[in-house]
Amino acid sequence: MASDSATIEIPRHGRPAIIARVFGWSILMILVGFLVNNILVVWWDFPGLRGFGTEAAAAAWAQLAVYAVAIACAVALVFASKSRSLRWDAHLVHSFNVYLVRALFWSVFLVGVADASIAFLRSENLSWLFGEAAVHNFTRAAWIGPWVHVPLIVASFVIAGFTRTLGFMWLALLIVGAELLIVISRFVFSYEQALMGDLVRYWYAALFLFASAYTLYDEGHVRVDILYAGLGRTTRGYLNAQGTILLGMTTAWVILAISFNGPQSIVNAPVKNFEISQAGPFGMYVKYQMAAFISLFAITMLIQFVSYFFDAVADKRGEPGHRDPGHSAAH
Repeated sequence: MASDSATIEIPRHGRPAIIARVFGWSILMILVGFLVNNILVVWWDFPGLRGFGTEAAAAAWAQLAVYAVAIACAVALVFASKSRSLRWDAHLVHSFNVYLVRALFWSVFLVGVADASIAFLRSENLSWLFGEAAVHNFTRAAWIGPWVHVPLIVASFVIAGFTRTLGFMWLALLIVGAELLIVISRFVFSYEQALMGDLVRYWYAALFLFASAYTLYDEGHVRVDILYAGLGRTTRGYLNAQGTILLGMTTAWVILAISFNGPQSIVNAPVKNFEISQAGPFGMYVKYQMAAFISLFAITMLIQFVSYFFDAVADKRGEPGHRDPGHSAAH
């Protein structure tokens, strides 16, 4: 994967941009605090910020302190590197997001293959090959999730550190191959299992949700262009910065607020219970992960919006190192 930095020199230092940098890094730190608090609410029964005025007010104050610490860390980071350029901040944030998306792609690949294989063993009654205990465990989502899926996800984050491809193309190829297998098995051999459709939906959802952040980086999303093309770079930077805050970041935060709205929210409840599809034992046990995809989409988009914001403000300020997505190298 070729890096944009190989063709565009990204300045590490530039004119101080304290307000813009504090805002961007605060968004990222608040996101970390938000996810930490969500874990405290779901897994340790903390009350959340709604706990003020109740017997759990102390825990609510502790969770509020998480956000205060997050903002303080952002401010400290910015003042510790006052001369760091906005371009370099954008590059650092984007590089982390690329790693995160790459790890997510490896996760869905490894989990998809493993879970589809286990589902095939269940559907064809071949689990006897692994003993009675394994037969029982293979039918329990609460066992497969922690003992099969989680280790594979951890391994994916390790693998992502040593690879340089995002995997959009090969994941799309795998989806095409899985669809072709369904067609051949159904119309040639009159054979079909629920796991086959589950695998296609699982990979396809990951493809377009996880690829959205990089698509934003590469300016690949649809833009209603009436006046924008004729504007100068500084004006474009101003509009992009405002649009990123008012439309992009706001939308991502709304998705996260709905997704993680308490233990019974549309993401927290399925993940905590390792929810499975209606196909039951003959399908894949990844429905809880697909519920989490929408929140992972919002997280990766929010991170990318911060990088986009830094670049937009740098354009507004006329700083060097502008990247033209139409001519940048593909990761």
